[in-house]
Amino acid sequence: MKKLLMFGLLAVVILAVVVVAAVGFFLDSAVKKGVETIGPQLTKVSVKLDKVGLSLLSGSGKVNGLVVGNPEGYKTPNAINIGHASLAVSPGSLLSDKVIVKSIRVAAAEVTFEGGLSGNNLSQILDNVNAATGGDAPATGTPAEAKPGKKLQVDDFIMTGAKVNVSLTGMGGQSVTVPLPDIHLTGLGQGSEGITSAELTKVVLNEVIAVTTKVATSDKVKELTKGVTDAATKVAGDAVDKATKSVTDLFKKKP
Repeated sequence: MKKLLMFGLLAVVILAVVVVAAVGFFLDSAVKKGVETIGPQLTKVSVKLDKVGLSLLSGSGKVNGLVVGNPEGYKTPNAINIGHASLAVSPGSLLSDKVIVKSIRVAAAEVTFEGGLSGNNLSQILDNVNAATGGDAPATGTPAEAKPGKKLQVDDFIMTGAKVNVSLTGMGGQSVTVPLPDIHLTGLGQGSEGITSAELTKVVLNEVIAVTTKVATSDKVKELTKGVTDAATKVAGDAVDKATKSVTDLFKKKP
């Protein structure tokens, strides 16, 4: 009888491990699919995620290869590139209405600022998010997340070791790279209401844009980009002169 009971308990443990492993596997793929589905609906640009790893038992997770594209009309390949990010979640909250995220750590992110103060790729993405969530403009095709669902609480968000590729108007698509100061946000979504992932996206984007814009339009960066802008202007001028000369020579030719 004791042996039978022991085998019964062992079977239950094995079954529990298999279930947790299966849920973890499908949860990873669900998160990846969710990011690549909801992301473009919110930002109106391509959003790709290479890999997600989540552990239900420990509440830890890793995200690799998150790439946010640029709005149409911009020359640089993408707006945000995150090679690696880690998070810690309270496991007990995963089945509740509000998921408690203890921390999010983003390391060595690469942000591209293309344009100027009057308009740039990052502000365009934020405008798209506002429009999709009813922030500043009526939403068309509002994402499914706008419906009631799980809320979030993010106790600590930090982005360290980031850099920005600055491609100001007139640089012909070329850029200069400078470091970004750390971005640290705390206490997001505390209280019973929590915060949606769309709202979290807006808060983080607002901060990233504010810090990036300050750096990208600083006197130090303007000095760095001046040489590139002058060179791009000279190349464009030489191209126009060459084209003009070709047309002039064409008309000078006798029939």
